Amino acid sequence: MLHIYNTLSRNKEPLKTVEPGKVRMYVCGMTVYDFCHLGHARMLVSFDVVQRWLRCSGYQVAYVRNITDIDDKIIRRAVQSGRRMGEVTSFFIDAMHADERALGVQAPDFEPRATEHVGEMLGIIGKLREKGLAYQSEDGDVNYAVRGFAGYGKLSGKSLDDLRAGERVAVAAGKRDPLDFVLWKSAKEDEPEESKWDSPYGVGRPGWHIECSAMSRALLGLPLDIHGGGPDLKFPHHENEIAQTEGAFGGLLASIWMHCGPLMVDADKMSKSLGNFRTIRATIAADPNLPDDRADYQANPREAEMLRFFIVRNHYRSPQNYTPDNLLDAQNALDRLYHTLHNVPAEPVDIDWAHPAAQVFREAMDDDFNTSGAVAALFELSSQANRSGSGQASGLLRALGGVLGLLQSDPAQYLQSPSRYAKSDHGGGDAQALSNRQIDDLIALRAAAKQERNFAEADRIRKELQQAGIELEDKAGGITQWRRA
Repeated sequence: MLHIYNTLSRNKEPLKTVEPGKVRMYVCGMTVYDFCHLGHARMLVSFDVVQRWLRCSGYQVAYVRNITDIDDKIIRRAVQSGRRMGEVTSFFIDAMHADERALGVQAPDFEPRATEHVGEMLGIIGKLREKGLAYQSEDGDVNYAVRGFAGYGKLSGKSLDDLRAGERVAVAAGKRDPLDFVLWKSAKEDEPEESKWDSPYGVGRPGWHIECSAMSRALLGLPLDIHGGGPDLKFPHHENEIAQTEGAFGGLLASIWMHCGPLMVDADKMSKSLGNFRTIRATIAADPNLPDDRADYQANPREAEMLRFFIVRNHYRSPQNYTPDNLLDAQNALDRLYHTLHNVPAEPVDIDWAHPAAQVFREAMDDDFNTSGAVAALFELSSQANRSGSGQASGLLRALGGVLGLLQSDPAQYLQSPSRYAKSDHGGGDAQALSNRQIDDLIALRAAAKQERNFAEADRIRKELQQAGIELEDKAGGITQWRRA
């Protein structure tokens, strides 16, 4: 039975859904004002694996991941660039989708935009005002009265006395209490017209937290079976969602809360101010000089799968450290699995869950989506396939890899693709310095030398390729296959 760590209870719990056999899952998505970074990659891939395993386990899943397309950062980006807000958000939504395609992230069932649900947000604000949990201040903003909600802090474990103004909570002159947060922002004259909506509280726009309360309820109803997001959302965003939704409607917002762990860069939190900010596209794009005015791009398929593997082989809740050495290690590990599929061609198989390796895989995934344990099962299968030469074992390796969104490329094409994160063990040569065409030309020269019985020249060419990190495999009929180390 599937058990999931619940941030709310701080324990692993069996998944018990409102409707048997159906899972309603809401995950907080992107604020689309910039390109997605590696922390976003971890969130996207982690919850992609979650929804894949839920479906593989027989659940009917309704997966919602929202888009925040109205926000202070978006307004600033639009003003600074001289573009309309809709242009800014459409561009970065397209860029986000390009990242998702590159990483093999399946589209959610619903991808609502905040601007499509302003009416529902105003409805919730009205209910909160009726219950005395919201008030309009002199500056026109409508704020949530935090001290009026008895359960505030239950998700993050923070007490009201522990929370101090000026640390994690913005203080505004119009608030009755520094802990209160904004539900509706009064419009400013210099803001774009497209950022303004009419409301009973005057012209303005919704605050950030209220949008998810509105969209999750509108699309999935209450309570949600699973609510998820990145590590920074636990407080204040998810805490405020609980206060809004449960304050307005009673009951629970979500039965299980899931949060993936942080992604660090060289053991520090990723930040533009620290100079360690890294986008997904800069990490895996085939063109290292990809211009910033292009949303879509071609990813390097080997590097893109490497990044997904880098994320998946760690448990989703554990901290993860991005370093060049860690990416190199991930690339080499994934390459080993593809070497198995290349050397022992996979036979098409349905997953036999009675197979010992498949049982280990299932037990790991049912234990709070323990992908590190599942990946260990893949390597055990790889060893079995290499020892036995069994296409059935190789086929099961490929099928189980597919559950995690891995190992679905053609092995020969994958191993012939260059990677900035692969390093040769053949004398330090750079396997990326030679193009596929140059390699094919050298192999043709070697074949001609062998035909002329010039074996010294043939050996010289093989050694040259080996030093460049290119491995050759001579097959019957004079065919030579190659792959990058």
